[in-house]
Amino acid sequence: MKIGVLALQGDFIEHIRMLEGLDVQGAEVRLPDDMEGLDGLIIPGGESTTIGKLAASYHLIDPIRRLAATKPIWGTCAGAIFLAKTIQVRQALLGLMDITVKPNAFGRQVDSFEINLDVPALKILGNGQSYPFHAIFIRAPLIVSVNGDVEVLTTLPDGRIVAARQRNLLVTSFHPELTGDDRFHRYFLGLGR
Repeated sequence: MKIGVLALQGDFIEHIRMLEGLDVQGAEVRLPDDMEGLDGLIIPGGESTTIGKLAASYHLIDPIRRLAATKPIWGTCAGAIFLAKTIQVRQALLGLMDITVKPNAFGRQVDSFEINLDVPALKILGNGQSYPFHAIFIRAPLIVSVNGDVEVLTTLPDGRIVAARQRNLLVTSFHPELTGDDRFHRYFLGLGR
């Protein structure tokens, strides 16, 4: 299995390390030719407006949209913003997932936080045991609403949505790649099987 990680900006190296820990080939994607032979794509956290501008400049928007027709794509933090159909600011979007996202919903860098979340979809990956996923939020977006067949995977204790799935598309407002817990990466890999 070969999973691309959009390597224009942000924490792409951390995702590649997580994939390698699962014996999956991680490939840095910077140009359309880098997408050849991929079994999926991760769009990492970073600065969503920068990622959008660079993806447009390097002609990656259409190739990513074509890949999404048949392969899984996961957006973490800024990647979740980039995948959304609607956001509450103006910038380049893939417009693939039927969600509305509010960037930097929790405030500035100093307002970043960590919390344990219940994620029922990960239960099967925990040997049948349900234990919390330690989520790291850094200038995180919020999934304001989901539409159509989008499934909410987890929320904060107050009910705000921070992870969702629509068929082969996955978004998390937080950064699973910054933890030692590979369950979200394994869950993503399972979307392609």
